[in-house]
Amino acid sequence: MTRPAMAPVIPALSLILMTACTQQPSAPRHITATSYNSGFPQAHDSYNAMGAAADGPIYYVLSSEQPDIAGRMYRFDPATQKIEPLADLTEVAGEKDKKAIAQGKSHVNFVEDAPAKTLYFATHIGYYSIIDGMEKMGVPPAGMQPYPGGHLLAFNTETRQFTDFGVAPEREGILTMNMDVQRKRIYGLTWPTGYFFRYDIPRQEWKNLGPVAGGGENGAGTNYQTICRSIAIDPRDGAAYFTDSTGAIHRYRYTTDALELVQRDNLRKDYFGQYDPHSAGHMGYNWRQTFWHPSTEAIYGVHGNSGYLFKFDPKAETVDVLTRLTSHPSQRAGMFDQFSYGYLGFALGPDGRTIHYLTGGPIYENGRRVKGKDSTAKGESKGRENLHLVTYDLARAEYRDHGPIFYENGDRPEYVNSIAVGKDGVVYTLARIAENGKLRADLVAIPAPRLR
Repeated sequence: MTRPAMAPVIPALSLILMTACTQQPSAPRHITATSYNSGFPQAHDSYNAMGAAADGPIYYVLSSEQPDIAGRMYRFDPATQKIEPLADLTEVAGEKDKKAIAQGKSHVNFVEDAPAKTLYFATHIGYYSIIDGMEKMGVPPAGMQPYPGGHLLAFNTETRQFTDFGVAPEREGILTMNMDVQRKRIYGLTWPTGYFFRYDIPRQEWKNLGPVAGGGENGAGTNYQTICRSIAIDPRDGAAYFTDSTGAIHRYRYTTDALELVQRDNLRKDYFGQYDPHSAGHMGYNWRQTFWHPSTEAIYGVHGNSGYLFKFDPKAETVDVLTRLTSHPSQRAGMFDQFSYGYLGFALGPDGRTIHYLTGGPIYENGRRVKGKDSTAKGESKGRENLHLVTYDLARAEYRDHGPIFYENGDRPEYVNSIAVGKDGVVYTLARIAENGKLRADLVAIPAPRLR
């Protein structure tokens, strides 16, 4: 496998980065986070699976890696600090008595239609078989049926009722999802093949537009590609955008109901490193996470591994690399992200101008950096690391590393790939928590950072 290698930094961008770094005040020694207990001891590592509703509550899904235990959805009220269990994902998908592999997780962020008081999300498989070091669709244990496929779901926050829109193409899991709320159309990518689909809610109509990443993560050799984890939507014309591991940017046009490639630019940037798009254990030239920014009418994203922030203008079809969002310690060490795919905890804050990014930072013991694996064939952390909260003010082009994050007992939050920023600026995530000799994933609250 070809391992990524950083390209030399162009002096102009280096100057921008140094200027941004000198603008921030001295970072605190550390941030103390609060962990919660949702009452789900089997909860495993969760990816995305969060949302901050317009009226304040935080919604999240805790995952399961067991074939017969489903992921569970919860509601957290910041005002009362109370957690309310809402659903077992297998049950709301109507599969309680099927004796099939469970709906083990949600791998997508909640999308809210605030006037309709409705959250949209999707389910995914949480039970895998490891083949050649890679995660593959789980082989059913004796007496169980294969995974039935991921579901598109809606949850009405007022009536507490769920709606099931059906199963993903080819009964695969739903890895990536976003929604054009204005046009009531949902878009997704499946796993392990990487089918791109859309679902029109008013028409109750599915359309599978085919595989968009070779054979996806079920492929082999030159047919293998890691599947994109983020779909960005331009609300002006209803276009949906995603990437593939070669760096190509794909566009779905609402007006033609068809896919095409963006022609003028792509994500094959020297700054991002060098990748074999057909090898496992990295995202290649895919973007890792994105969001639409209404004020600048652009898509902002972060490239996994290198941690570079970029801006994509859909009308001009141009990609501008802005700065590196990795932690100060990572920048000083010149290292890539320890999590092999990069980090999903990347979101715009409630002020509409501040990016919040949960990223890693090296650990030093006796003056030496603790190193992990050189490579891996799946999405995992290659070694121990600190968790850092980084913010970037789009209006001021100002970067701040707010320091490493620890629990009250001194433990480190690990396997962090989710984020939701509350109305009051508190940052929520899902992370590993060690308690009474046992390990689980659960909700974590990080105090609102000082931004200006």
